Amino acid sequence: MNELMVTLPSDLEVKMVRVFDAPRALVFEAHARCEHLKHWWGRGNPLDCQIDFRPGGGYRFVEHAPDGDYAFRGEYREIKAPERIVQTFEFEGMPGHVCLETLEFTEEGGKTTVTGVTRFDTREDRDGMVASGMADGAQQSYDLLAAHLAKLTEGSDG
Repeated sequence: MNELMVTLPSDLEVKMVRVFDAPRALVFEAHARCEHLKHWWGRGNPLDCQIDFRPGGGYRFVEHAPDGDYAFRGEYREIKAPERIVQTFEFEGMPGHVCLETLEFTEEGGKTTVTGVTRFDTREDRDGMVASGMADGAQQSYDLLAAHLAKLTEGSDG
């Protein structure tokens, strides 16, 4: 299952699920450290990355896309390595529209499932994010994450 599964479980939520052929601890780390995020987040475009990875800490990413720069920021609300990350997410181009993302990491048979649920304040915010191409961008980013994880696991002997 290399495809990203996107559903709308409620009027305020988007759920995205993807399976990666890598151990959970590595997939979690790839979401937590700039040295990994730069390889996949932002659809492979150059990325400025700042992270203070702790509850109460924050992050800021600036994606340098061919059509311009896009900045995103948030705060880490909960971190339970390697199982769960809860964080806020805000596109700086639309300030004040902050959503809450919950990422859960489960492993079975050496494969890790990442389940992300993003909760918006309004249905309009959710629908606007969906209309923006969120699923396509996430698919592209997660394809790059899968390739990055494959390189990392090839280089390890166990």
